[in-house]
Amino acid sequence: MKANKALKRLTHVEDLLSDVMERYSEGVPEIRQQLLDAKAAVAGAKDAVKLQASAEKQSKPKKASVKKAGVKVPPPKSTRKIGKTKRDYEA
Repeated sequence: MKANKALKRLTHVEDLLSDVMERYSEGVPEIRQQLLDAKAAVAGAKDAVKLQASAEKQSKPKKASVKKAGVKVPPPKSTRKIGKTKRDYEA
């Protein structure tokens, strides 16, 4: 999976966790703590993907683009083979 797509998905997961945390009652601290841990894990995964993506960008040098001289050659006309004509028979 590409880094940008992974980052988008992790951001979406993080938003969903935040939404659940806002809606969930604060009466049960164990579950709330689990949600906080999950959100922290997703944030750590996002940081890891960002670091990996930046490292890949730095390690890959760009290739110099080579442009070919633009001499356009028309495609050869197809020679249609036709049967003998009157001229062929007269000669």
